[in-house]
Amino acid sequence: MDQQLTYESAIKKAQLVERNPQFQVDPLRVSMHDETDIINLAQQIQLADKQLKNSTSQKLVVILDQIKMLQAQAMKILQESNESQALHNAACNFAKKPGHIYHLYQRSSGQDYFSMLSPEEWNYSVEQTYKGSYRLEFDLSWTPVDKIRERDDKLKWVEQCMKSESGTKAAIDFNMTNN
Repeated sequence: MDQQLTYESAIKKAQLVERNPQFQVDPLRVSMHDETDIINLAQQIQLADKQLKNSTSQKLVVILDQIKMLQAQAMKILQESNESQALHNAACNFAKKPGHIYHLYQRSSGQDYFSMLSPEEWNYSVEQTYKGSYRLEFDLSWTPVDKIRERDDKLKWVEQCMKSESGTKAAIDFNMTNN
């Protein structure tokens, strides 16, 4: 890709400083150079251009990866919100309280509903399909039972960061297994 520079192309690439006719210094003294100096200068500029392009490209790739990660997070948030909305719209004959676990069933009619009874507590005379158990969170989102521990661990980590005097250090240390 690197093209061999001639003296003429090197002069154009190097963009030498214009001469100032009103300058009091001897012009030969400030503009003395031979062909190899100009070619070396132009090659140095070519190399800088190439390295800057590579560096800029790498930085843009990092930003692109971050954009994709943020898009994926946004999609996950929207999906979780839609799932929570659907769960809130399930039929229910009691007031749901944050921090409690509720069990979702579907009747043969297709109606989804919440019950306080787990599948083990039902007598099998009722025709229904168990769809999952969820904890209602204090932000009114729903956490599937199998993800409660993961969520609780994250919340513990956040609490440690907030009450620790070295909260900044804790926020950087993402090793959530340390207590």
